[in-house]
Amino acid sequence: MNELFDIAKLNTLSPEKGLALISEPFNEDKYFQRAVVCLCEHNDKGSFGYVVNNILDVKLTELIPTIKSDEFKVGLGGPVSPNNLYYMHTLGEEIEGSVEVKKGLYTGGNFDQVTTLINTGLIANHQIQFFLGYSGWSSGQLEDEITRNSWIVSQFEVTDVMERNDEDYWKNILEAKGGKFQLIANFPLNPSLN
Repeated sequence: MNELFDIAKLNTLSPEKGLALISEPFNEDKYFQRAVVCLCEHNDKGSFGYVVNNILDVKLTELIPTIKSDEFKVGLGGPVSPNNLYYMHTLGEEIEGSVEVKKGLYTGGNFDQVTTLINTGLIANHQIQFFLGYSGWSSGQLEDEITRNSWIVSQFEVTDVMERNDEDYWKNILEAKGGKFQLIANFPLNPSLN
């Protein structure tokens, strides 16, 4: 296999909590095509995270009528429990029960507090991101997928996750990595059409 296409060889990081998973360019899975996943947990029992760049045409107010602000969009976090709402935020201890993903980024916490903070204008859309469903892997499954060239493991900045609304997010994050990643970023979505 050409080294350029052996994504596993381009991985210099092992998966861990607080890193990003960038899907390989030809993944046709409807959940993971050109996806960037924020990995919120990774241990010997398995892994979970949220696809951060699959924004739905749904506003939070459509799902939670008690929310009074239309500025919050919802993403499709993955195929597991797609009828449940999840969230990541930068508010830390301001939301009881939050779990730190990495410095400055948290998941979960008391939803009643979140609702109150939104309705009183104390949370802006760049401080919290909502998802329907999440992405999950059983023990060893993610490592196997990485070995099979499905994912590039990468660092990311918290602001990259919280400002995810760019439709070229997948491409931009690869281009920022430089080198061979810039070439991968420019692969066509469907190479048979070239």
